Amino acid sequence: MSKTRIAIGCDHAGYEFKDAIKKHLLDKGYEVTDHGTHGPDSVDYPDFVHPVAKDIIDNHAAFGILICGSGNGVAITANKYEDIRCGLAWNVEVAKLVKQHNNANILAMPARFITADEGKNLVNAYLEETFEGGRHQRRVNKMNPNSSYYC
Repeated sequence: MSKTRIAIGCDHAGYEFKDAIKKHLLDKGYEVTDHGTHGPDSVDYPDFVHPVAKDIIDNHAAFGILICGSGNGVAITANKYEDIRCGLAWNVEVAKLVKQHNNANILAMPARFITADEGKNLVNAYLEETFEGGRHQRRVNKMNPNSSYYC
């Protein structure tokens, strides 16, 4: 049986946070593809978002995790991809809802506003949830303005 693969990426604000999350995932038995960054030198977060999003689209990973200072830059960048739904979470309830209601395939987290331990809890909550479908599927279908579902 193959293990679930998760792609992970971050900018300089989140590299220590990413390393803690990566270790946590490996300890839980997940496979992790780490797209960097790996140090404190200033980098451009889109350079680390694109490979994570492409891993999801190309079915090289089941889920993605992105981290930057606020979580917003990585989420905005990831959501430029048609088949990506990246949800920003800062507490466990929101982490659950981005999966339950939005069927998010990438979780974004704000390294400057939560601790690595809180991040581990968010990751656990997100990965343990399932998409509820139903009325939420109808809404997810309308997210793409090119979709025939869009009003």
